[in-house]
Amino acid sequence: MKPLALLCFLFFNGLAFAQVTPETKTYSFEDCVTTYTEDQAQETKVGHQFYFADKNFTDGRTIKLSVVDPGKSTHAPHQHPQDEFFFVLEGTAEFYLDGKTVEVGPYTSLYCPSNSMHGISNAGDTQLKYLVMQKYEQ
Repeated sequence: MKPLALLCFLFFNGLAFAQVTPETKTYSFEDCVTTYTEDQAQETKVGHQFYFADKNFTDGRTIKLSVVDPGKSTHAPHQHPQDEFFFVLEGTAEFYLDGKTVEVGPYTSLYCPSNSMHGISNAGDTQLKYLVMQKYEQ
């Protein structure tokens, strides 16, 4: 299985986060297939974002594509109660975690434990594209 497919499989099967109780919601086939289109993406100050699943889709689990222009970041390092994964698809990311930084390229996962100070920025000269996956409490 390819790394991205494996990561998505683990995430959506509840293995990347604490197990969840079964949903009573039913989903149509069309609900289960989401294709990225730039015209449906939300503009941000530094690029754009696209939710494949927002926190209302299932039980608070989200998966979002963030696209960040060169030299920019979506926001300053921050922390929150939910843990979070980034998965770099394209470009060069600078990842900050609790006072340390590293530059990474495509097909790299970055984990932000609960309440850790973390951030990600574009350290390259092309757009940075990465997935953001987290689970919000409901």
